[in-house]
Amino acid sequence: MGVAEVDRVRARGLRLIVDRPWADAMLDEAVVAVRRKIFEAGTVAIGAARGDPEGRALRIEALAKAAVGHSRAIEALAARDRANPDLWLWLGRTRIEEAWTIKPDVKARAVQAQRTQAFQGAMESARMPLFAAVSLAPSDPVPWESIMWLYLGLDRPRQEKDAVWYEAVRRYPTLFPAHVARLMTLSPAWGGSAQEMLEFARQAVSRAPDGDPMASLVPLAHFEQVAAGRSPMSRGGWFSDGALREVVSHSGRWLGNDSHPRSIEAHNLFGAAFYLADLRRPARGHLMRTKGRGSTLPWSYLGDPAQQFQRACGRLHLVAA
Repeated sequence: MGVAEVDRVRARGLRLIVDRPWADAMLDEAVVAVRRKIFEAGTVAIGAARGDPEGRALRIEALAKAAVGHSRAIEALAARDRANPDLWLWLGRTRIEEAWTIKPDVKARAVQAQRTQAFQGAMESARMPLFAAVSLAPSDPVPWESIMWLYLGLDRPRQEKDAVWYEAVRRYPTLFPAHVARLMTLSPAWGGSAQEMLEFARQAVSRAPDGDPMASLVPLAHFEQVAAGRSPMSRGGWFSDGALREVVSHSGRWLGNDSHPRSIEAHNLFGAAFYLADLRRPARGHLMRTKGRGSTLPWSYLGDPAQQFQRACGRLHLVAA
């Protein structure tokens, strides 16, 4: 589905895909099937991405979210095929995604001890299947990326988080979602510092190959920095002049290789940043290249991601073609 610029009247009829930020037809079909409890379709899609860490990581993440609430069905598949690393990886990541759905509000933890305990137990249940995937596929970086989220959720000591990060990038130095997990680990919201997080994003971009969407880590870091100390969210005043100049610079340096599995997410990040800064032309340029597909980040910083993505596309006169 393409996105075209139209007038305000037609913009009211937006038809957008707000939860599938990828250009992967097989993954689209598998997500729909898994939501209909046809779990074998997920197994096929994950297996087809072996040897492609970026595509494999994207499919694992998407299919885990699609399977939330049904991890027992995946557990049953893994029990019947114990030598299959795909199933253990899928099971572990699904349990992580299920745990996030019951995570208590940080400010309310003192009065939600039971829910906090349930969250930690759900997170901990992902450990065994993820390390089973590691043992069955030692060269695969994708289980380590999921373990990064596991350790973040469990609030493991920093040295343990560092060790898991090194395992992921030792196997695949430019794995995009591992860099996102690392950025979050360094965020002030998770016990890190804005300085360390921003420096990490800048260094990652400087090492990335041409055309890699790693450049979008820069706007993500600025979003995360502001969000960590900001409430409630509002449309105005998100970025300082210096931050905006840095985002503009990295957008210009990114060649926009739309063949990368995460390019649509990158366009969402840059498009949202320019939208908030009222730089309408570059915002439209990036959001047109999302093909009408919104991602959770960065729109969740503004509120409901589906509503915020649709609102931005409406204000920028973008509509499904």
